[in-house]
Amino acid sequence: MNRLISINEASKQLGVSISTLRRWDESGVLVAQRTPKGHRRYDISKINPNLLHGIGNKDRKTVAYARVSSHDQKDDLERQIQILELYCAKQGWTYEIINDLGSGMNYHKKGLKQLLDGILNNEIGRLVLTHKDRLLRFGAELVFAICEARNVEVIIINQGENLSFEEELAQDVLEIITVFSARLYGSRSKKNKKLLEAVKVVLE
Repeated sequence: MNRLISINEASKQLGVSISTLRRWDESGVLVAQRTPKGHRRYDISKINPNLLHGIGNKDRKTVAYARVSSHDQKDDLERQIQILELYCAKQGWTYEIINDLGSGMNYHKKGLKQLLDGILNNEIGRLVLTHKDRLLRFGAELVFAICEARNVEVIIINQGENLSFEEELAQDVLEIITVFSARLYGSRSKKNKKLLEAVKVVLE
């Protein structure tokens, strides 16, 4: 006799979110049975490892994300991309590179939007970064929480040394001043460069 389980139990067994199961049901990928009250029920005999690997990970890609704050850091962007490519190739993964040029405090970057859309649409199964702050200066934990909810593996290649509170604060202050100074004076202006140099001296 087949045992029917709830959508919550099916979510745990398949390792996918409840919203993904609902979408599969609506698209016919994994159709649920319905109780008289309209609740979804799944046949446990159809939920197995083959289903998980065959459907749960189907077309879910590995995305490597790189970012720098300004045009002056394009060499650093190329280095990030090289590190990401070498790492992913060494693991034998088929991957896609998404790169951004913009502040870690800018949430409207084209690449970041593309990345988030892919995660929310269940198109991405793995996210690879060189460093945590390459994603965002503030708010990376929120993106990681979304990744966890969508069963996206997050890999940070260089965890780096643990910075002291003062060192982290100095980096954050410099990032904030960089953003607002660029808006006030223009990123390439002499006033902007002079201000940033003065701030770096103070922070050091």
